[in-house]
Amino acid sequence: MNEYRLYIDIPLGTDEDGAIYRSKLLIQEFLNSHREDLGFLNEKYDIEQLNYRLGYDEDRQRSNYLDKNENDHVSNKKIRLSID
Repeated sequence: MNEYRLYIDIPLGTDEDGAIYRSKLLIQEFLNSHREDLGFLNEKYDIEQLNYRLGYDEDRQRSNYLDKNENDHVSNKKIRLSID
């Protein structure tokens, strides 16, 4: 099923390690400061899941630099956060 999605694009620079670090801080800060509002998203807008990934402009694939394996290969899967 195809759906419309809201994408938010936040430039985080060209340093991969710095971008990973800042991405994790942004997600953590968002979740901590909006913890009570997340249930509201589900109740009012019927949003049950937030998906996110860290991409790189020059990467033609939809890689997720927040999801690396032990060989430093990145995944193409989004990180999924369920809202209860």
